[in-house]
Amino acid sequence: MVQYNLKKITVVPNGKDLVDIVLSRTQRQTPTVVHKGYAISRLRQFYMRKVKYTQTNFHEKLSAIIDEFPRLDDIHPFYGDLLHVLYNKDHYKLALGQVNTARNLISKICKDYVKLLKYGDSLYRCKCLKVAALGRMCTVTKRIGPSLAYLEQVRQHMARLPSIDPNTRTVLICGYPNVGKSSFMNKITRADVDVQPYAFTTKSLFVGHTDYKYLRYQVIDTPGILDRPFEDRNIIEMCSITALAHLRAAILFFLDISGSCGYTIAQQAALFHSIKSLFMNKPLVIVCNKTDLQPFDGLPEEDKKLVMEMKSEAMKTLVGGGETANEDGVLLTMSALTDEGVTAVKNAACDRLLEQRVELKMKSKKINDCLNRFHVAIPKPRDQKPRPPCIPPGVLENMAKEAADKADREKRKTERDLEDENGGAGVYSASLKKHYILANDEWKEDIIPEFLDGHNVFDFVDPDILQRLEELEREEGIRMADAAEEEFEMDGDELTPAEKEALAEIRKKKSLLIQEHRIKKSNASSRPIVPRKFDKDRQFDTKRMGRQLSNLGIDPSAAIKRARSQSRGRKRERSPGMDIDGGDAMDMDDNQSAKKKLRTLSRPRSRSSSRPPTEVIPGEGLRDSDQKSKAIQKARKSVKNRNKNARKGEADRTIVNLKPRHLFSGKRSTGKTDRR
Repeated sequence: MVQYNLKKITVVPNGKDLVDIVLSRTQRQTPTVVHKGYAISRLRQFYMRKVKYTQTNFHEKLSAIIDEFPRLDDIHPFYGDLLHVLYNKDHYKLALGQVNTARNLISKICKDYVKLLKYGDSLYRCKCLKVAALGRMCTVTKRIGPSLAYLEQVRQHMARLPSIDPNTRTVLICGYPNVGKSSFMNKITRADVDVQPYAFTTKSLFVGHTDYKYLRYQVIDTPGILDRPFEDRNIIEMCSITALAHLRAAILFFLDISGSCGYTIAQQAALFHSIKSLFMNKPLVIVCNKTDLQPFDGLPEEDKKLVMEMKSEAMKTLVGGGETANEDGVLLTMSALTDEGVTAVKNAACDRLLEQRVELKMKSKKINDCLNRFHVAIPKPRDQKPRPPCIPPGVLENMAKEAADKADREKRKTERDLEDENGGAGVYSASLKKHYILANDEWKEDIIPEFLDGHNVFDFVDPDILQRLEELEREEGIRMADAAEEEFEMDGDELTPAEKEALAEIRKKKSLLIQEHRIKKSNASSRPIVPRKFDKDRQFDTKRMGRQLSNLGIDPSAAIKRARSQSRGRKRERSPGMDIDGGDAMDMDDNQSAKKKLRTLSRPRSRSSSRPPTEVIPGEGLRDSDQKSKAIQKARKSVKNRNKNARKGEADRTIVNLKPRHLFSGKRSTGKTDRR
């Protein structure tokens, strides 16, 4: 597992933002109301609390910054040197030291002003001391603004660094620029490193992972290194030097034997000899890349001699010094373009690394404690009698049959093979007759005639044709009998007189319904009524309606009278029994009865009679009117108390609370508060 997760460091605010964060939190988390009439001890405690709370917030924020950034002396040397190369160790330590000094100064300021606040004799003096304490703390924080900005840049860059575990199984790729390191890494891992045909495409360390023999290996692609003095190397090259110096890994030194990278084999050999001290005690594999452009056997003798010298030096880098007897896997050739030898290089590097790690563990002191727990049992022969493995005959037969079937499948030609042999697509036509199952295979390609001796051949192909025709006729007769039973209509001979009357009523009702449906279809009564404003030609008038009603056998006079618009005068008409000249002849009873008759006639027909509240409506779920009256009484009683308290019920209108919060919350400043 990776021990150093540099991606979870908290964001470092600048000086001004840190002051705003702390003062805002102090204002929100501490009391804010104080009066001059309070006791002096209460006033002192009020302002001392503010000063202490501010110092605590500053201390927490600055301590988080100091603790989360890694200390270069306590982490792995690889990460320590890598951070030194990237960020300058002195500048990094100086920035953290300034943050630590600011934290101590703020603690000291708090202690001094709390001591002074203990002797404050008035509200004004205590407030001035509080303002001075907070002001000095903010000044100290603003002075370390450049250091905080530098640490934020370092944090952002460290979050982009790859997660490298210095203690796991690692394969390290190094060499001159543009020799094929990134291409090889893309082949053996799922990393996506940019590959371009120019030098220094890779400018930082890239990490990928690969599996070999059920173990996970970490593969690191390093930037290219040039052969020049140590002092002249830039930051990109120093990243590679740092990884070579501190990581216990298998080294793959890449050589471009084609010279397409822009550097000769002599220059690459000089680089190898200049950094070979970094390869000590590590498995080293020399990889001759780009063999698709220049085979290794076609190299000049001078270049071959340089490569063999590098191989001899690589044999001396293992633990214990001196040349080892096993020279396999030290010098390999490959081509990243054609994938030739890529897997062999990966397997050789992983094998050599695994052997070295096992050898080191065997030489350590912990192995003795582990070996005491193991017991290896080796069986011994009890006599000299040979006991070969016994295989049952049935198994041998099955194995032989499977082998024969496999050989037959391999020998059998497919349609594709036959097509290629006979001219290819468009020339060869596959025969469908060769799969016919006939008594004689010679008959497969015979041409079948359609007519023979004046008869259709296909009528005599099936010998059971007559039997099948009889079955079809029998099935057809059965189906016709079933259809006749389904169409059977009941006669009146078998019914009783009551059943006959019911059957006659049903048939009469059925015929009436059919007639009504036909009438509706004929006169289009189901169509929507045309509004008057669209009846431009006056086609839908009372005369047409009268003719249609007369055809149906209905008296149209009442409908026409109702359809006509009758104008009504503004003045009220006199009663039929009123005398114009005098009122002596008017009778009151007749007048009242006439008024009542007019009111009755003027009432619209659509109005229905009123329904009592206890009447049960179908679908309400109540049994009778008594149960409904009880339910109404209980409902009234349930809302009685709520109505007395004037509470909002489920039938009341809901008005959302539209009060502006900024007018009804927070501290009240000096001045008028009536608008609150």
